[in-house]
Amino acid sequence: RQSKTAPCPITRMKVPRWELISIAVILLCLATGLALSPLLTIRVISLALALLFIPIIGFRIAALRDLLSEKPSEPPHVPRLSDAELPIYTVLVPLFREAKVLGALVESLRRLDYPAAKLDIKLILEEVDGETIAAAQTYDLPGNFEIVVVPELQPRTKPRALNFAMPLARGDYLVIYDAEDRPERDQLRKALAAFREGAPNLACVQARLNLYNASETWFTKQFTIEYCALFDGLLPMLARYDLPIPLGGTSNHFRISALKWLLAWDPYNVTEDADLGMRLARSGYRCGVLNSTTFEEAPLSFMPWLRQRTRWLKGFVQTYLVHLRSPARLWRELGPRGFLAFQVTIGGTVLSALIHPWFYGLVLFDLARGEFLARPESMLSVPLWVLAGGNLIVGYAAAMGLGFLTVRARGLNSLLREVALMPLYWLLVSVAAYRAIWQFVTARFEWEKTEHGLARQTSTLMQQ
Repeated sequence: RQSKTAPCPITRMKVPRWELISIAVILLCLATGLALSPLLTIRVISLALALLFIPIIGFRIAALRDLLSEKPSEPPHVPRLSDAELPIYTVLVPLFREAKVLGALVESLRRLDYPAAKLDIKLILEEVDGETIAAAQTYDLPGNFEIVVVPELQPRTKPRALNFAMPLARGDYLVIYDAEDRPERDQLRKALAAFREGAPNLACVQARLNLYNASETWFTKQFTIEYCALFDGLLPMLARYDLPIPLGGTSNHFRISALKWLLAWDPYNVTEDADLGMRLARSGYRCGVLNSTTFEEAPLSFMPWLRQRTRWLKGFVQTYLVHLRSPARLWRELGPRGFLAFQVTIGGTVLSALIHPWFYGLVLFDLARGEFLARPESMLSVPLWVLAGGNLIVGYAAAMGLGFLTVRARGLNSLLREVALMPLYWLLVSVAAYRAIWQFVTARFEWEKTEHGLARQTSTLMQQ
């Protein structure tokens, strides 16, 4: 399936009138219902939300089933190509206020198992970031490193910096790394092997992401469990069933021809690679998941984590509304399965975070009225409690089971007991989701920068 036109929706375009009208009608109906019959309205809303959780839980169960049925096997032997056979590989690294981690980044890139003559590394710096520019100029960079300075224009975002540098890329293949990334040494060779063995329309392979300060604080522990479940469980399941993949923000390896066809990144989207993953799928391209890990630095405390998570969820809202401007075209280009996957992975991610506290609120509401687990007062209460109870038990079991299995597979046994605290972490994700909705209205294109270089711990897993 190949689209005749490469969809390149731009986030800064106005929201279509039908979307605004739909949101206004829904809000008006909710306000009217709450004013006329608050108890019945709460029940109806809760029942509808419980129904929406079902496909989200279904995806987690599918990922869990794949993990449980997967038999250990030796990785296939791939002949090592000689240096002369290797194509040029471009590495783009956007940096902004990253002087602290620049030295470690350069050393990590120099360690990559790829001939220097075939490696085209671009350090992309912002014109206004004098500190990082000065730090970069102090290093005796090898000849295959190039400093690219992006002129000061709006929006000052990572995707705009990438778009500025991409025409300078010399490679047939291209990978994005962030400032704090520590990719495994053989990742480029593994990605190249995946492209050569894959289908002609395989345009991107996403490396698995994990954290090198996994056990440093409670937030880094929960972040690691979340990353394990996502990159070692959910995304491989999506790739296995040829469903659209919301790419992570780093370690995406591309055929550069596919990027050019798609006109690269949306410079106004603050979760640019999730959007790009959907555009790849809409144009008939496939994405895969690479059995190689890039280690990152997780935020150590609540406020840095909250700012980062707000930006991610705000970008998911942007991506959802942009791609849903023409639902019929989206259905036609993704197909029914892909359309459902889009609803679950993009819309469902935000929606589940927004409505998760509702169920706790419903329990507290019934406790306050003395009716928790009491005999249902109406026929509507029966399906509500059946669905809510099923969602609670099956949903929690699937999500926590996925976290448990993927963490154990990583050998992070010290984090297994932290799986029990995942529901508390989800409530904090809900806080970020409501903050993301507020920012979507008030500061749609603001990029809240995550500070790096604060970690005191380095995982020994990085050296494996």
